[in-house]
Amino acid sequence: MERQGFIASLMAGGCAGMCVDLTLFPLDTIKTRLQSQQGFYKAGGFKGIYAGVPSAAVGSFPNAAAFFVTYDCIKSLLGAGGAHAAPHVAPATHMLAASMGEVVACLIRVPTEVVKQRTQASPTSTTYRILLATVKEEGVRGLYRGYGSTVLREIPFSLVQFPLWEYLKTLWSYRQGHTLHSWQAAVCGAFAGAVAAFVTTPLDVAKTRIMLAKSVCRQCTQGDLHQCRRLHLPRRL
Repeated sequence: MERQGFIASLMAGGCAGMCVDLTLFPLDTIKTRLQSQQGFYKAGGFKGIYAGVPSAAVGSFPNAAAFFVTYDCIKSLLGAGGAHAAPHVAPATHMLAASMGEVVACLIRVPTEVVKQRTQASPTSTTYRILLATVKEEGVRGLYRGYGSTVLREIPFSLVQFPLWEYLKTLWSYRQGHTLHSWQAAVCGAFAGAVAAFVTTPLDVAKTRIMLAKSVCRQCTQGDLHQCRRLHLPRRL
């Protein structure tokens, strides 16, 4: 992959991911609260729908950039999209590239996702307090709680989304006789993403509940309920 292509993937992927995450953040909060085990209204309902946005803002750009750089690098290494690329091999190449992209991106995504979702489900807390409480109770490993379930959700999502997206773009481009405009590629992406989201929603619910769950802390096991409440339910000053 050439240097210019690498930089383009890095910047375009990062900016696109950040714009999407921040624009649709209220919907993401509502989704998290609907999926939480405590129930939608106990998790905050429609109040504080921007709770956890600092975590999303910090992690969004590097997360998306890591995915698209890896995705394009793997495609380039495997020769997908080249003049001599075999059409029947392209879907498998896109699946492999997307899967590798998700594995790399989840190294950045999971810690920010854990803090974000716990803040979304506890709107009276701040992102900073949730981060401190998570590290104090569970250590750095707590920030990677649900990494395996996230990868198990994201890989099937990508296996559906990206081959379908590439196929729709190729089909539409072939039918109209020229490359797609940006809005046409966006329509293909939206449709592919909707199909992938529908298929993987059960996995997404499992991922959310694993991230929201907390391991039993030392204060709980020693019966110090006052300290346990102070750690588990940090409140805004």
